[in-house]
Amino acid sequence: MSANLLVILPVILPLTMAGFCAVFWLRPDWQRWVTVIGMALLAAAGIALLLAVREGGVLSTQPGNWAAPFGISIVADPLSALAVAAAGLVAFAASVYAFRGVDQNALHGGFFPLFCGLMVGVNGSFLTGDIFNLYVWFEVLLVCAIGLLVVHRDGINLDAAVKYAALNLFGTILFLTGVAFLYGAAGTLNFADLARIVPQMEASPGLTFALVLFLLAFGVKAAAFPLFFWLPIAYHTAPPIVSALFGALLTKVGIYSAMRVFMLLFEGTTGVVGEVVVWVAAITMVAGALGALIQTDLRRMLAFLIVSGMGYLMMGLALSTPEGLGAASFYLIHDIIVKGAVFLLAGVIAVAAGSADLTKIGGLIRTHPVLAVIFLGAGLSLAGLPPFSGFWAKVLVADAAFDGAKPVLGGIALGTGLLSLMCVAKIWMEAFWKAAPEGMRVTARLPRVMVVPATLLVLVSLAIGVYADPLIELANAAGAGLADPSAYVETVLGAGQ
Repeated sequence: MSANLLVILPVILPLTMAGFCAVFWLRPDWQRWVTVIGMALLAAAGIALLLAVREGGVLSTQPGNWAAPFGISIVADPLSALAVAAAGLVAFAASVYAFRGVDQNALHGGFFPLFCGLMVGVNGSFLTGDIFNLYVWFEVLLVCAIGLLVVHRDGINLDAAVKYAALNLFGTILFLTGVAFLYGAAGTLNFADLARIVPQMEASPGLTFALVLFLLAFGVKAAAFPLFFWLPIAYHTAPPIVSALFGALLTKVGIYSAMRVFMLLFEGTTGVVGEVVVWVAAITMVAGALGALIQTDLRRMLAFLIVSGMGYLMMGLALSTPEGLGAASFYLIHDIIVKGAVFLLAGVIAVAAGSADLTKIGGLIRTHPVLAVIFLGAGLSLAGLPPFSGFWAKVLVADAAFDGAKPVLGGIALGTGLLSLMCVAKIWMEAFWKAAPEGMRVTARLPRVMVVPATLLVLVSLAIGVYADPLIELANAAGAGLADPSAYVETVLGAGQ
């Protein structure tokens, strides 16, 4: 397979599957199979792309054969290839879960076309080499996400969708306005061209304003403090499969975009901006973990833990060192996989116990011991304990903070890990260990198509934790590529010549 096709395949595949699902609109059972086959191919394409980038370095193609920086650039470097591969694995797991985890309203309302469309937006955001097209992919992602929230036709989901849409549209407007100011100052929108031009420019009001707008826009998209309140409102009300897709992917697109834009255009976060990002990262970590600790609804607790995880990812951007960015790249992959797993497991727990309210359930270790073991693995990874991927993710981030002369930030990262462990312990004690409350409805037999996908993701986390070296090597390459984008620039502009 040619490198040009391999780079664009993660966008073409889900787009094609969305078209097939629309053609089979009256046959939801066919849509299921189209989606699961498409997501399996997407996961395989993501892994193939990752291996190709590992062997050959940055890959780029120009659809339409318009030379960069004038045409549309699609670019895969170690960071984007890692993100696409992890997203493909979660999408495949969710597509299998969808055999039993989607209600009839959603099936007949376009769930599967929207699912495939969401993956088009996610992978397009990861692979785009153009800042305006990043906005376009944001819009594709946002439209499909709102559709997935309302397709179940539940009043509480409609309320969540309105709040989600309002805040994210606000963030999108900020981003598009920043793009306009950036174009006015630099005269180009291609990432590689901007990376060549912007660092050489004199400071100007337009460039400064663009930087501030990008900071705010990505803060909304990534659910950073104090702009995160929309996330717990929206995510915990959605069906488990939608929460899993959102929790694993949507905020990661926001922080990925922030890393890409700030490292390519502004050479990282320095000066006042750097100090702001440091403290925003620290407060986001702690606020998310504390918010999770006081919850009694399982999925709302997990939603707050998404916020906490975004603080760890922001640390890499705050440090703006190859080590910090590499650690954040590793954490990004870990977080995509584990957040997908825990939200799918939250759905399984709700089926097993009849509720996601921790005060109303219990005793699952006796009725569903296999589920207890699987969740324990996911929880240990979420808390950052060995032998799972979360251990390396949090150790690498904290170590980068200590090496980057930010010991307070490193200490906060380790302390927040302890708070996360307390959250996992609370879930375990309430849902699994304590006696079942009177009147709890237990489902004796759980659908395998709901249990197996989450198990697959937990096993991936375990494999990463046990055999961490290859992923650490790729993450370090991603961090080095962000810190020194010369290879990215040369590949994209050279591909267009």
